[in-house]
Amino acid sequence: MANEWIISHTLKKEPAMKRSIAVLAVAATLASFGALADTGSNQPVSSSNYEYGMPLDVAKVISITPPSNAADCQVGTAHMVYVDHQGQKREIDYREMGNCSQQ
Repeated sequence: MANEWIISHTLKKEPAMKRSIAVLAVAATLASFGALADTGSNQPVSSSNYEYGMPLDVAKVISITPPSNAADCQVGTAHMVYVDHQGQKREIDYREMGNCSQQ
């Protein structure tokens, strides 16, 4: 009986505190859902330049854009968009030899 009185008295006395705790719990839950959301599609992806020996973590290639001078027998800059093993979308520019055909 004494425990029931303490609990009911505490609940009646501090409704503002209960409300604050409930609001904080809801905010924490919503924040955790936001952290789980896929932010890769909403944020711009910056392109980096590949350097020889640089380790790449490629899980899936999305697209490859050949150099603009691909038909020439010259080195040009190609562009690759890929997803790494953590699910992050990445972009990289790299040097590629053009298509040198016998003419």
